[in-house]
Amino acid sequence: MSKILVTGGAGYIGSHTTLALSEAGHEVVVYDNLSTGRAEAVIPPARLVVGDLAETDRLNGLMRRENFSAILHFAGSIVVPESVENPLKYYRNNTNNTTELIGLAVRHGIPRFIFSSTAAVYGMPEVIPVTEDTPTQPINPYGRTKLMSEWVIEDTAAAHPQFSYVILRYFNVAGADPEGRIGQSTPNATHLIKVAAQAALGRREALHIFGTDYDTPDGTCIRDYIHVTDLAAAHVLSLGHLEAGGPSGIFNCGYGHGYSVREIVEAVKRASGVDFSVVESPRRAGDPPALVSNPARIRSTMGWQPSHDDIDGIALSAYAWEKRLELPET
Repeated sequence: MSKILVTGGAGYIGSHTTLALSEAGHEVVVYDNLSTGRAEAVIPPARLVVGDLAETDRLNGLMRRENFSAILHFAGSIVVPESVENPLKYYRNNTNNTTELIGLAVRHGIPRFIFSSTAAVYGMPEVIPVTEDTPTQPINPYGRTKLMSEWVIEDTAAAHPQFSYVILRYFNVAGADPEGRIGQSTPNATHLIKVAAQAALGRREALHIFGTDYDTPDGTCIRDYIHVTDLAAAHVLSLGHLEAGGPSGIFNCGYGHGYSVREIVEAVKRASGVDFSVVESPRRAGDPPALVSNPARIRSTMGWQPSHDDIDGIALSAYAWEKRLELPET
């Protein structure tokens, strides 16, 4: 059993990964400022330490007290429109704080680092599906800050051979723990499936479809949706890969096929049994028509085999979790 530090482990993806790590037998310490995460999402035996990434003295003390063998780094800001409106927040939180965290890892001899990155680093790729070798051309501050953090990780590993890493580039994460223990509780979440579930429950007047004239079969954007539990399993496998001496690398996390916005709407309507209102709205700036992964590398390197590749199952788990939340989010 190893002791793992999970930053942002009270958030959506972090909490599911923390649960998966605990179930795999690891000792987990979560470090989270609870700005978007929830303390109750950290399920024992995982331990929660409340603190901000910018509090380097607090982090330094935590690393000095605990003998961590790896860091899984989820803490960050993730809303694309907000990154355009407030880029400095994103550069501070996503790039500066990540750089400081990596520096502390090197100082304390923590040899393994797993980073939560994003398909946004690809921007608007010309060829679909995208591989890890697809050119990285992010079109917003969110994607740029994540790509810059990837560079910091790679350059640090080149300078410190004992420092190894896995960078996971997520596509569209959705769904909730199949047993209903945790789910997406982020305030003001913008993820399509969660928003659709809120519309089905009457917590939103309608669901807006942004753009119906894309060069896709039904005119709406296509995305690769991955169940959060399968993504959590990818993190556990990544840790095992590094612990076994596997090489550092970058890996796409998606299923390799996509669904349109209209198809997602219909899946949530089937899951909920509610024909909620849908409003067609103009395109948003910077939305690529399609973004679908090629996950061959993580499958072949780590033997990752997803268990929840079913859009109806994803929609049902998301709706069931949303229904459990007592109050609508504001």
